[in-house]
Amino acid sequence: MVWRMFVRRRSLKRRIAGIGLLHVGVAGIILPFLHGAIFLMLGVYVLRDQYNWAYRAVGPLERRFPRMMGRMGSMEEKTMAWVDRQGARFRRRT
Repeated sequence: MVWRMFVRRRSLKRRIAGIGLLHVGVAGIILPFLHGAIFLMLGVYVLRDQYNWAYRAVGPLERRFPRMMGRMGSMEEKTMAWVDRQGARFRRRT
């Protein structure tokens, strides 16, 4: 087992994106047309550098879904790029 050191990176946009993904994941569990588990895992993965509970939750996810967690890095980059684009659009409007 490889132990990684928890490094906290404070970022408001990561926190907003992660919590938003968790909300979509919860809605996806209730609604039949959304895959809630994917959004929940991505939300926890984005928040892993923000909260200790999310960091601890990533370990079991990596053991349970190694292929999917391998792709989470690229999904996280795309999500954060989308958040940056939306923030730029919002700043242009104001």
